[in-house]
Amino acid sequence: MYKRTFAALCTSILLASCSPTKKLTNDLAVNLPIETAIDLSNIQDDKAPVTINPGRFTAETVVYRLPKVVQGTYSVSDFGKYVEGFKAFNYKGEEMPATKLDENSWSIAGAKDLDKITYLVNDTYDIEPEGGIGKEVPFSPSGTNIEPKNYVLNLHGFIGYFDSLKSNQYKLDVTASADFNRTSALQTVNSQTSSDGKMLITSYLAPRYFDITDNPMMYGNLDVEEFQVGDIKIVLSVYSPNKVHSAKSLKETIFKMMEAQKRYLGAINATPRYDIYLYLSEEKEDSPKGFGALEHHTSTVVVMPESMDEEALAEGMIDVVSHEFFHIVTPLSVHSEDVHYFDYNDPTFSKHLWMYEGVTEYFATLFQVDQGLVDESEFYNKIMGKIQYAARMNDAMSFTIMSENILKDPYKDQYINVYQKGALIGMCIDILMREESNGNRGILSLMKELSNKYGKNKPFEDDKLIEEIVAMTYPSLGEFFNTHVVGDIPIKYNEFFDKVGLEIGEGKIETNYILMNGAPIVGGDPQNGTIFFSDMVAKNSFWTEQGALPKDVIKSINGEALTLQNANKVLQGVFMWKPGKEVEVVLDRNGEEIVIKTTTTQAYTTGEMIIEKADATDAQKTLRDAWLKG
Repeated sequence: MYKRTFAALCTSILLASCSPTKKLTNDLAVNLPIETAIDLSNIQDDKAPVTINPGRFTAETVVYRLPKVVQGTYSVSDFGKYVEGFKAFNYKGEEMPATKLDENSWSIAGAKDLDKITYLVNDTYDIEPEGGIGKEVPFSPSGTNIEPKNYVLNLHGFIGYFDSLKSNQYKLDVTASADFNRTSALQTVNSQTSSDGKMLITSYLAPRYFDITDNPMMYGNLDVEEFQVGDIKIVLSVYSPNKVHSAKSLKETIFKMMEAQKRYLGAINATPRYDIYLYLSEEKEDSPKGFGALEHHTSTVVVMPESMDEEALAEGMIDVVSHEFFHIVTPLSVHSEDVHYFDYNDPTFSKHLWMYEGVTEYFATLFQVDQGLVDESEFYNKIMGKIQYAARMNDAMSFTIMSENILKDPYKDQYINVYQKGALIGMCIDILMREESNGNRGILSLMKELSNKYGKNKPFEDDKLIEEIVAMTYPSLGEFFNTHVVGDIPIKYNEFFDKVGLEIGEGKIETNYILMNGAPIVGGDPQNGTIFFSDMVAKNSFWTEQGALPKDVIKSINGEALTLQNANKVLQGVFMWKPGKEVEVVLDRNGEEIVIKTTTTQAYTTGEMIIEKADATDAQKTLRDAWLKG
C-alpha cells in the first residue's frame, strides 16, 4: 500500500497480499461454488443489496464474516461495520435467527436449513472525515464507493466468507446498468441482458475467497484504455467526475513508466495482465480524502484529487503506481506464511515490512534514476527526504518487532516509516551487496534469487528469512541486519554513502511553497481560527522575495479565504503549485493588509543534501555507477 495524504498539513508516502492454499472441508454436503450477488440496479441511500447462497451445509452452526483486516493495509478496517439488515433464510423462505458475534461476524444456528443470506452494504467514501484518513474508516483505496455514476467495488467490502470455506470457489453476479463501462480481472463466465435491455448481469468466477479480495472492480462512467507493455496487458480505468482527466491523457505516462519498470525488472514477470483503477476525488465534503493506493497481486486501486493539474497527477501516478507494480516481486513472488495463510479476522504479521514495503518503495525510487526518468540529483533529493522524514520517527526501534506488532501501540504510529527508513534499509543492503561483489550483485538480484527459490505458491518461514539471506549473500549483511533491522541502532548513512563517493553536506535545495524538508512552513491559531507563516518562511526563497514574514496571517489564497476548517484543502492546492503559476495571496500583518500578486518562481532553501565528495576515488565512482545504473 502507498499512502499519500495531506492531513495535518503534511504529505507522506505512506502493504502485503496473500495466496492461501486450498484445504478440504466437510461443512458442505456438495463442494459447489458459493453463489454471491451484488445488485447495483437497486441502490437506496447509497446501499447495495448483497445475496450469499452458500449451498447446503452439513454443519449445525456456521459463522459468516466480513474482513476485519485486508491484505496490504496493516490497519483495522472492520468492513462488517458497513453492513445493515443482515438476514438469514431457510429453504422455505422463512427468516432464521442470526447472532452478531462482533463487528464483522454472524453466527447462524440450524445451518443445515440455511438457503441464503441477504444484507445491505454502505459505502465508505462518503463518510470519510474531513482532512484525511480517520482510523475508524478504511483507507480510501481499500474502501468502497456507491454513487449513481461510479462504483468502486473492492469486493472485500461486499462479500464475506464462512470460516471453513475460504478455499471454495465463488461465483459472483453483478447487476448494473447496461450503459456502464465495467472492468475486472476476474474471469467472466457469462453476461445476460435484462428483458427490457436496461440492465446487464455479469457473472464472474473466483477460484477461492482470496481471489474475491484480490480482484477489485470498477463500474460506471469510466474511461478505459488497454495497451501492451511487453507481454503484460495493462488496463487503465479512470473515473474523473468532472472529466478533468482521462485514461487517454494518462496513458503515455503510465506506458513509459511501466515500460521502464519492465526493463528494470528483467526476467521477473509474474503476471500477464495488470489493472490500474484510478478514482479522482472531487473537492467536496463527502469525497474521499485518503490519497494513495492499495496493491493487489495483479492490480492497484488509486485515489487522487481531481484538482491536480496534469503534470502533478502524472508525477503522483509515477510515484504511487510504480510502487504498487513492484509488489509483483514482493509479496507476490516472495512472502511469508503470515501472508500466504492470511487470517482476515485475526491476522498475524510478518517481521519483514522492511522488505514488503521498504524494498518495494526503494525499487520505485531507484528504477527512475536507473532508467533515466530522473537524474542523480533528483534521486539524491528523494533519498535525503526519506532520511529527514525517518529522523522524525522513532529511529531507535527494532524494525522487525515493529512489523510483527504493527497493529499495536506504540508500533502502529510508526507504520509510515516503512516507506522512509524501510526504503533506506533497502538502499544500504544494495550498497553493501554492490561493495561485496565488485558491483555485480545488488538487492534486485537478491530478490530475483528469493523469487526463484520460493515463488507465489511457496511461502518462506518468517523467523528464518534473514538467516537465509545472509547465507545467500555476505556476512556483512548479517551484521547490518542484527544491528539496524533486528537491532535498534540508528543507521549512520554517511558510512554507506562514503562507499560510493558521496556524503551529506549543506547546499541550496529546490523546495516546495508550503513544505520544506517534509515540514509545513505554516502554523494554526485555534483561538482565532487562522493560519500563519511560521519562522521557517524566512528560509524559503520565494516567500522572502515576496516580502512574507513570520507571523503573517494568511487571509486568502487566489480569492479563497483560508481558515483552520478548509486549510487542508486550500494548502493542498499550494502544495501542487509549480513555477510559472499566477497567484494572489492576501496577508494580515498586525492589522495591515499585504497583497502578494505575482508569478511563482522556483523556491529554494538551504539545508542538508547528498553531494559528491571532492576526493571521491575512481573505485568509489565505479561502485556508484553500478549502484545507480545496475
